[in-house]
Amino acid sequence: MSRYDYYGYFKPSVPISTDQGIKAKSKRGAFVKNWWATRWIKALERLLDAGRLRRGRTYARKGQVLSIQESKSGIEAKVQGSRRTPYKVSLSLNILSDAQWDQVIDALAEQAIFTAQLLAGEMPQEIEEAFQAAGVSLFPEKSAELNTECSCPDWANPCKHVAAVHYILGEQFDEDPFTLFRLRGRTQEQILEALRARRAEATGPEDDFDEPEEEVVPLEETVANYWDMGQSLPHLKTNIKPPVAELPILKRLGQPAFLADDLLKLLGPAYHAITKSAIATAFGDEAEHQSQ
Repeated sequence: MSRYDYYGYFKPSVPISTDQGIKAKSKRGAFVKNWWATRWIKALERLLDAGRLRRGRTYARKGQVLSIQESKSGIEAKVQGSRRTPYKVSLSLNILSDAQWDQVIDALAEQAIFTAQLLAGEMPQEIEEAFQAAGVSLFPEKSAELNTECSCPDWANPCKHVAAVHYILGEQFDEDPFTLFRLRGRTQEQILEALRARRAEATGPEDDFDEPEEEVVPLEETVANYWDMGQSLPHLKTNIKPPVAELPILKRLGQPAFLADDLLKLLGPAYHAITKSAIATAFGDEAEHQSQ
């Protein structure tokens, strides 16, 4: 890039190195893994020039982003730049109205697979169709939908500090896609509760008759055979198998800010071992077949 623009000559700045930042997991190549996080990164790439984008990516990989916090208004972050005082960065998306969210929920409720994938902590590939039905988008498609500010002296917005935050946020989206929904005004609990309500409206009341009261045997009368197998439930169907999405609980929790090591790598082996043991307990000799 030329060192001359409408504001005259400028000297390239060198950020103050720090070991207190959030270092990106990506060291080279693609920055994120899942398609929804990739879409988030591409939204930024449409708004920034190549130079600031490259420097923002370098900042993210060097650990210049000191902190990222979710607030009611969006994302608040601090980035260590070339000055001693870290720059303050804010980022938010336009909040969807209640009417728009109602239309989105209606579209999501039409396909059961959407609810299943969202419950598993995954972002359905076709979810944008549900938002398009409401005349909106989940991902920022225009510059007016992505609101960013930085306390740095750079005249451009978004600047390289905003870009660095955007990249780190993309990695967090990889683990918790519901961050995107929260930036648009709805939490995971609100969305799933609304989907359950739509399902209840579609299926109607469960039963119009009262179930017979279950006989409760006092505990002291069952101590002798407490650990024996109880009466079978032939009408209750069970399907014990590994989850479709690998390590869904850990992915839904996301990477905690206080932990430097990768949560999936740290606890993943233990969760895999527990799953294998549970299947072996349930199926015995068939365990190997079930785990495949």
